[in-house]
Amino acid sequence: MKVNFLASVSGVSFLCLLFGWSPVLAIGAIESGADNTQTQNFSQKAANLLNEASYKTSNDDYKSAALTLPSSSDSLQTTSKSSRPSAEIRLAQVTSVSQLSDVQPTDWAFAALQSLVERYGCIAGYPNSTYRGNRALTRYEFAAGLNACLDRVNELIATATSDLVTKQDLATLQKLQEEFSAELATLRGRVDALEARTSQLEANQFSTTTKLNGEVIIAAIGATGGAPDVDDPNIILTNRVRLNLTTSFTGKDSLITGLQAYNFLGGVDGSGSLQESLGLASPILSSSSARTSFEPQFPGVDPKTLTTIGANSIQLYKLLYIFPVADKLTLFAGTAAEVSDAFPAITPFYGEGQEAISRFASLNPVVRISGGTSGSGLASAAGFIFNISKQLDLRALYGSVNANLPAQTADTPLGAGVFGGSSVIAAQLTFRPSSSIDIGLNYANSYHSINILATGLTSSDIGALAGVDLATPLKLNSVGGTFTWRFSPNIALSGYGAAFFVDDSSETVDASTTFTSWMAGVHFNDLFRKGNNAGIIFGQPLYRTDASGAATLAAAGENRAVPYHLEAYYRFRVNDNISITPGAFVLFNPESNSNNDTTTVGVLRTTFTF
Repeated sequence: MKVNFLASVSGVSFLCLLFGWSPVLAIGAIESGADNTQTQNFSQKAANLLNEASYKTSNDDYKSAALTLPSSSDSLQTTSKSSRPSAEIRLAQVTSVSQLSDVQPTDWAFAALQSLVERYGCIAGYPNSTYRGNRALTRYEFAAGLNACLDRVNELIATATSDLVTKQDLATLQKLQEEFSAELATLRGRVDALEARTSQLEANQFSTTTKLNGEVIIAAIGATGGAPDVDDPNIILTNRVRLNLTTSFTGKDSLITGLQAYNFLGGVDGSGSLQESLGLASPILSSSSARTSFEPQFPGVDPKTLTTIGANSIQLYKLLYIFPVADKLTLFAGTAAEVSDAFPAITPFYGEGQEAISRFASLNPVVRISGGTSGSGLASAAGFIFNISKQLDLRALYGSVNANLPAQTADTPLGAGVFGGSSVIAAQLTFRPSSSIDIGLNYANSYHSINILATGLTSSDIGALAGVDLATPLKLNSVGGTFTWRFSPNIALSGYGAAFFVDDSSETVDASTTFTSWMAGVHFNDLFRKGNNAGIIFGQPLYRTDASGAATLAAAGENRAVPYHLEAYYRFRVNDNISITPGAFVLFNPESNSNNDTTTVGVLRTTFTF
């Protein structure tokens, strides 16, 4: 059998072979209007092409298809099994030039393409059956194509028996191989390195279905002020560590499992907490307006059973499964969940480890009602997310605090059972009228087995109906709205308003009261340096504005006054995984009592993420 490979294919055909692997045709030395006579002298054309200024030799311009995929419409699946590019990436192989929709018989290189496709099988096209012959290519792409060509020539030589290739053709190939020796070596080296790294990752991967991420917060907290008869507390050093496992079984669902440990103290009576040292905490569970954003609502105690939790004890704070059931409908359910898992925060100040340093500034209080953001996955919950349109979505959930308990005892003040204990039905309608405006409207209907709001925001959270026994059950209706307006790429205005309507749910007591709260602030992105954020916040913490029946506006001995909160912080991003946030907030008339001194809480928070 006689095989005269290069003699039977013109110089253009040989170049098309290279371009067929990395489908490009147009090069500066070949004009689209050239006729076939311009392509007869293969050796001369090859030499001219190699010296074209349009070739790029910098490694920064390396665009080999073996390592860098095309645009999303041309995405390829790559599996590293060989160091040779021709085995690394295979575009859609064609057996007839007619399969290439953008190649016509009138094209100047049609004959060359036809020969290479139908005689040698060396041309590949894009998956959408196009060839894209007018694209430019780099020296690295040319080298990859040359390497593929050499493989094909070696295959022909190995299988043929006589008259293989002329000396002139072999000389041309040798010259091309020498010219591109550096690029070929780089290409093979990079693919070998990629193969080694891929093998190492496959051998040491954590899981094929689960991703692990974590957050570590270490913070120094100091405060001054508080009740008039207490000394300033010592500066404390606190930590909170969270590990989250996100597992997907279908690629669209998510099972979130979260573990945490912290060293905040408090317990049932609040002892050991910063708020108790300031004299601003509630008599039990240490609720206070002096609480930081990353502190759990019930530090040192499990409110379900009133059992003590030791410092840095490991807890399951999140167990939630989220799964789509239709294009616009997603369901979720879990035994350790928070309202903030399902409801968008809207405000840019939310981010316990990254943004606002106070609990007050982070979220609308309606989201926090009934322990909705306790920081310990207080409730079992189930709900849905309905994406009505790109601008509108509706989310709702039902949560029960003690769903795992069959009966209430003296040690379970929050009740028992899915429908028999403290519970909440919450909903949020999120509206985005434009790309720069977000609006969230919240409603919550709650039942509490005892006389608490369960927001953790002020000392009046415990004994919400002032003057009424703590064992009195409550029913609550809460409404709120949050907005954010990004009036420039780096500056946003954000705020919220909330109202809580609290009534007794007991046949022996007739009492009701109303709480209100609001906040407004300015958020800065990339302030002074990319990645650095800052915020200035002012507002009114929860405040009783009305009381009737057996309820009073203030506890005995308090001098009732409107409380205010002023906060500023600056987050400095050290790198992608470490940030440092100094900040402070000032409380005027803390806990709605003008007898208390103006209180300042300073925080230096360092956050590690991985």
